[in-house]
Amino acid sequence: MRAGTGGRAEDRDEPSSSAGSGARRGPRPAGAATISRVAEAAGVSRATVSRVMNGSTTVKPELAARVRAAAQALDYEPSVAARSLALGRTGTISLVVPDLSNPLFQGVLRGLSQAAGKAGRQLLVAESNEDAEEETILAIEARRNSDGLVLASPRAPGERLRELSDRLAPFVLVYREVRGLAAPSLSVDNDAGINELVAHLTGLGHRHLAYLSGPSASSSHAARLAALRAAAAGTPGFTLTELPCGSMFDDGHATARPVLECGASAVVAFNDMVASGALTGLHELGVRVPGDVSVTGFDDIPFARYTTPPLTTVSIPKNELGRQAWERLWALMNGESGGYNVRFQPRLLIRDSTGPAPS
Repeated sequence: MRAGTGGRAEDRDEPSSSAGSGARRGPRPAGAATISRVAEAAGVSRATVSRVMNGSTTVKPELAARVRAAAQALDYEPSVAARSLALGRTGTISLVVPDLSNPLFQGVLRGLSQAAGKAGRQLLVAESNEDAEEETILAIEARRNSDGLVLASPRAPGERLRELSDRLAPFVLVYREVRGLAAPSLSVDNDAGINELVAHLTGLGHRHLAYLSGPSASSSHAARLAALRAAAAGTPGFTLTELPCGSMFDDGHATARPVLECGASAVVAFNDMVASGALTGLHELGVRVPGDVSVTGFDDIPFARYTTPPLTTVSIPKNELGRQAWERLWALMNGESGGYNVRFQPRLLIRDSTGPAPS
């Protein structure tokens, strides 16, 4: 039996022709079709049309096919706002990063945006400007206005993230692991990356390294510094000098003279932005790289290969991290498990900014 024939008049559109006059309506304007008209054409209820348009799998395949065919024939496009209300979803996800000017986070943003876009979801992006307290405020607000959240390298303490876990769920961490947190994480093995850099530099004869430190709240900085300290403690004749720095080009540029004054023959910068700034600052002081001082970075941002000289660094899969963050978030948003935590192994890229230690 054709659904809707016994319903109220307001549940059905008028017929397309008048029996008394034989007159025919003109063509409907594009996009003017209603859910009632699609239901009538498909011979189903409006509720069935709604379920099919919202992607429900509870409708029989043959009915779903009829609904989609009718919607296509009538050029029917469901209201995004109505669909969001029906599903209790906004159709968007959020990404919170500490610094949008850092190309590292732009890579994650690109991978996440492309993956979410293929699923018809939009991406909201917020920047905390390296402020841990501001970050938690942004995260709560972003989650309130979206269906899920990705936190990239969050600066908030682990305890604070555990406290907010229920309010932020579903969410995924990128570049960070927090013990005891239910949210899945995608991180990088900082120890392995630093150990490769140290082995490379000590193999070139360097015994005094300067570390240009990252933001104090950064878990990546903490892990890299710990790995460097462990290497210094376990290697006879190895000296490590820690120089306060930051995460941006200007921070690295400002360390050029302290690097010279400490007498280090090689620099391990917190990231590529810092290393690039240090390269420029050293060049301005007449220091040859790598003849006088070798310089290394971390992350392999896009222009690291185009510095002068090209930067030796540690490469991490930024776009892949964004793509996998989406896969885990999508699973959580659909009531499934976010999967196991992943720690990516970085890869050392040796370029021209490192060379033998000066005699």
